[in-house]
Amino acid sequence: MRFIWNIFSKGSHMLQCLCGKRLKKNKDPTEPQLKGIVTRLFCRQGFYLQMAQDGSLDGTKDDSTHATLFNLIPVGLRVVAIQSSKTGLYIAMNGEGHLYTSELFTVECKFKESVFENYYVIYSSMLYRQKESGRAWYLGLNKDGQVMKGNRVKKTKAAAHFLPKPIEVAMYREPSLHDVGEPVPKPAPSTKNATPRPLLVNGGKPLCQPSTDPT
Repeated sequence: MRFIWNIFSKGSHMLQCLCGKRLKKNKDPTEPQLKGIVTRLFCRQGFYLQMAQDGSLDGTKDDSTHATLFNLIPVGLRVVAIQSSKTGLYIAMNGEGHLYTSELFTVECKFKESVFENYYVIYSSMLYRQKESGRAWYLGLNKDGQVMKGNRVKKTKAAAHFLPKPIEVAMYREPSLHDVGEPVPKPAPSTKNATPRPLLVNGGKPLCQPSTDPT
């Protein structure tokens, strides 16, 4: 699968994503086979999405920090995994709509990528949505730059609108799919003076208090 961003107009932020075919199937599975991008995700609320070293998510107006760099990895037709370039953690959404970060790649880490009518991009959970109406749950930031519960984000509002600002095209290995709720494998013994990172479990408690602000 191939994922390419073409920006046609800087003024209107016109942007188009094109999904192609996976590279040759017979290639060594340990070698990078997926073409994605390293990018910053700028929310229409005026913030760049960022992930801190501890895995917490929020927005920042600083576009120079490495915490705002993410790998957009194609894992299906117009489906992406959003992985922090700095921490290696994936963004995920659980069954309550909370965003959290995970060391393991699961179905909760899959987001459908759609171009909205104003040429911003929206990211919705591939697994969860409103049971009665079928309305999708979206990745979103509120007006204060805090992450929101997916079921509180409306696709027509600025909170859900992101503009990827590509840094470079990169090749990735296909993420290994794990079960939701599977414990994160224990890391190898840390070296001297190394700071251990807390283990996370998919579907677990969100790492930052989500906002319920629907704007």
